Amino acid sequence: MSDQYVRRFLDDELSEVIRVHPAVLVVGPRASGKTTTARRYAKSVVRLDRPAEAAAFVADADAALASFDEPVLLDEWQAVPGVLGAVKRAVDDDSRPGRFILTGSIRADLVAETWPGTGRLIRLDMWGLSEREIVGSTGERGPLAVLAAGDPMALGTPTAPPDLVGYIELALRGGFPDTALRLDGSGRDRWLTSYLDQLLTRDAVDISGRDPVLLERYFETLALNSAGIVADNTIFGAAAVDRRTANAYERLLSNLFVLDAVPAWLTNRLSRLVKTPKRYITDASLIGAALRMDARSVMKDGDILGRVIDTFVAAQLRSEVAVSGLRPRLFHLRDKNGRHEIDLLVELSGDRVIAIEVKASSAPSRADGAHIEWLRDTLGERFVAGVVLHTSPSLFALSDRIAAAPIASLW
Repeated sequence: MSDQYVRRFLDDELSEVIRVHPAVLVVGPRASGKTTTARRYAKSVVRLDRPAEAAAFVADADAALASFDEPVLLDEWQAVPGVLGAVKRAVDDDSRPGRFILTGSIRADLVAETWPGTGRLIRLDMWGLSEREIVGSTGERGPLAVLAAGDPMALGTPTAPPDLVGYIELALRGGFPDTALRLDGSGRDRWLTSYLDQLLTRDAVDISGRDPVLLERYFETLALNSAGIVADNTIFGAAAVDRRTANAYERLLSNLFVLDAVPAWLTNRLSRLVKTPKRYITDASLIGAALRMDARSVMKDGDILGRVIDTFVAAQLRSEVAVSGLRPRLFHLRDKNGRHEIDLLVELSGDRVIAIEVKASSAPSRADGAHIEWLRDTLGERFVAGVVLHTSPSLFALSDRIAAAPIASLW
């Protein structure tokens, strides 16, 4: 449980943005480490979620902003939305690089119809800690870069990868710095329970005024279906809410960065594809907290087990996609008759794709890569590489440009 700073994927990009641009906005889930990282680049720090520090900005944001040494970190900017206008005016008057860093845990368009940061604030997304960040390998060539080169057999093979139970424990531990680096056992469980309670009964209610009881039930339904392609009506019915309420809840949870709807991939070469997004809870630890499940109870429920592992893998990829120089985008694929389905597609420039399947299995076979083979044969040169991620320690070829690799090869 070290207090030493863990270097984040965002560090290099944040450093470069501050060097070139006057203002940067770092957004992501609450308690994901935004403030810890951003303050390393700031001379002054203002915690706008603390009334005493926010008072001057509420009274006169322009004057308050001008009184601090730059770069100024304005933490939890959404507590005083008027600070955005002050930053806009300051940048309009003086566009020197490295003046302002803003951090926040809600999306900007939730509090302002006209977003004043357009053309003035560079936005960077920061998610929870990935395993690559935790083990300190952010400076090495990452798995997306390896796969983008077309050789999945070049993925790393860890010397002591987890077994299935180990992967579940990592997933339920989560990527929040407090749970990943500082807490364990009952302390971690209490932290996650408190986090979810505050998110659903205070943060969400303060923003939207929604009923916390209904919102909690809706979140539990999403947790039960994380990493799934589920019809909207099924979600609405299970949560016992109407469509309008469910849509509002989904937007709210997405704006709070705890729900990610991965869009369906569409292409002219495949005409009959499902367009429904694939919903993920952004950190698998919140599935455990919402459903009150530990590793032992997850092992006893095959459906939840698969969803926890899929959600964990998606979180590893999401953190890299957010900062990758390849500028990739995440999708999923399923055809309408259900014959072909691929868990995640990474789309690269030039419409090239990487296909990823996730299996909670220690004995993957060529059959587990059949859907990826179908996609490879359909797309031809647009298909770059495919990988079936699994829970055994072995890396081996399945067919041309498709390999089976341990999940731990991602770090």
